Amino acid sequence: MQERARATRRSLLEAAASLFAERGYAGTSVNDISSRSGRTSGAVYFHYASKEGIALAVVRDRFATWPELTARYTNDTVPPMDRLVALSYDIAKALAEDPVTRGGARLWAEREVINATLPDPFALWTAATTRLLAQARATGHLAPHIRPAPTARALVRAFFGLCSLTEALEGTATITARLAEWWHLTLPSLQAAPDR
Repeated sequence: MQERARATRRSLLEAAASLFAERGYAGTSVNDISSRSGRTSGAVYFHYASKEGIALAVVRDRFATWPELTARYTNDTVPPMDRLVALSYDIAKALAEDPVTRGGARLWAEREVINATLPDPFALWTAATTRLLAQARATGHLAPHIRPAPTARALVRAFFGLCSLTEALEGTATITARLAEWWHLTLPSLQAAPDR
């Protein structure tokens, strides 16, 4: 794809994501996207074929794939539990501040009204969390009673619920503080007792 076409596609995606985050899927039209991006409606249809197509692209771009976070959770020089906590803060920051991530999260929440199958973002997060918990077990940092796969599933769902409810009840400014409270509550039950 040529550079100009890539730039157009990106500007449409970012404009759509911002609008989806602010107004939701039903409250956003192709005309709104073209107006916000400064591009024509024809450009939207050329690059994405439909409103559903651009919604799918928004979810895939950041919310369902997190390509930029892979290095963070695969860095073996950092203890696995520290990587897990750091990764959660990175994701929470993106959910609070990044328009494309915020748009993807809102679209996922509204998936029933979108005439497209959106990718499941939680499978990737759960797999990454399972790997980190398994690594913590292998290094002796995970409590013996913790099973990585079911614990990862519970953590990912609780984390996403925490972020969603905090935003709905308090706004995005307090997500980091609420996440710190959650980890203070959760981490002691996950970590192996220190040797005496």
